[in-house]
Amino acid sequence: MKAKKRACINKAKLALATGLVACSQLLMTASAEDITLNWAMWNYSSGPYYKAIIDAYEAKHPGVNIEYVDLGSTDYNTMLLTQLTADADFDVFSVKSVPQYSALMNKGNMLKLNDRVAKSDIDTSAYSGLVEEITVNGDLYALPYRSDFWMVYYNKDLFDKAGVDYPTNDMTFEQYDELAAKLSSGFGANKVYGSLYHTWRSTVELAGIMDGKHTLADGNYDFLIPSYKRALKQQKQKIVPSYGFLKTTKTHYSGPFFNGQLAMLPMGSWFIASQIAKVKSGESKAVNWGLVKYPHLKGMEPGTTASTITSMAINSKIDKSKQDAAFEFIKFIAGPEGAAIFAKNGTIPALRTDAVINSITAKEGFPSDPASKEAMVTYKTYLEMPVNPKVGEIELVLNRAHDAIMTENVSIEEGIKEMNEGVSEVLKR
Repeated sequence: MKAKKRACINKAKLALATGLVACSQLLMTASAEDITLNWAMWNYSSGPYYKAIIDAYEAKHPGVNIEYVDLGSTDYNTMLLTQLTADADFDVFSVKSVPQYSALMNKGNMLKLNDRVAKSDIDTSAYSGLVEEITVNGDLYALPYRSDFWMVYYNKDLFDKAGVDYPTNDMTFEQYDELAAKLSSGFGANKVYGSLYHTWRSTVELAGIMDGKHTLADGNYDFLIPSYKRALKQQKQKIVPSYGFLKTTKTHYSGPFFNGQLAMLPMGSWFIASQIAKVKSGESKAVNWGLVKYPHLKGMEPGTTASTITSMAINSKIDKSKQDAAFEFIKFIAGPEGAAIFAKNGTIPALRTDAVINSITAKEGFPSDPASKEAMVTYKTYLEMPVNPKVGEIELVLNRAHDAIMTENVSIEEGIKEMNEGVSEVLKR
């Protein structure tokens, strides 16, 4: 079977290049009784968990063969939608992002999972609200299997040098800002910033959606005014690097942290593996570091944060004889067994049980203090951008206004007005 997988991927790539996909002719089954599920994904060779997932599932389900087609990462969203429109023989596929989920939902490419999930033993509450976040009008089309969430990385040596207590896992945004101000010092090459807003729009706007009352597809963005006032105030006080400087110099968020010039970095959990690797190689000076939960609004529970997800869906055109097998496969990937495999391979799964967290925090190089381990436990997560068929157009409007506000080419009020009017027009179309 492994030889056939390699053969399939090579033939499928050739077929994709010529626009002729007919995986049903490329894929073989071991016997007439076997079921073959064809999985569309990206970057098979650089994701060790793919092979581990397939091997584990086939070992547990000897009558099911999992074949794969690697569509590559760069154009995955476009390639997948194009091939599904052309009736490519994909039974299941990975959904890379919320915008892609929205597009596939809008095109009717994903099979509804409501009934099967209701009849299964899946505990949707274990996903910290992610399942509810991708449920639209009562319909669920995929199961989340990877999820990165926002947290805070901090340099313990800089806190020690300033004589300031370390941040905690129960910290409001106001308390976080007070710490950032205390940790800011120096000038030029000796400058230390207390925090940083990367050039992504989300780094400023996330605080506004943490109460669960607003989303970034609402059409009215007055609720973001406090977030922008906060960010611009910290820029002026040089508590954070200026947006214009970061944008002009194309400074990656990791640079100041690796160089020991940043006390606290709000960033996604995907940065854990990079920080561990850079400490090991000697490229990160922040060798004495820790993690805490993302700050929360007053009155909200610690561990309330924002996240991104990767999910598994079933092709709406799948043969009915395969639907049950396909559901069992995506349930495996999104469930405890799949989560354990992802964690073992250094990837953050959407389902974070105690065993999964223990596996992640036991990895060599992960901070040994109890607070860092506790930071891996989330209470409630909200998607950075909600599921919406017009999410691509919405983001264009928001990104343009964000850039204008942060470079102070327009006032906050003018920028928010641009968001309100621009997105309202998009939603009307």
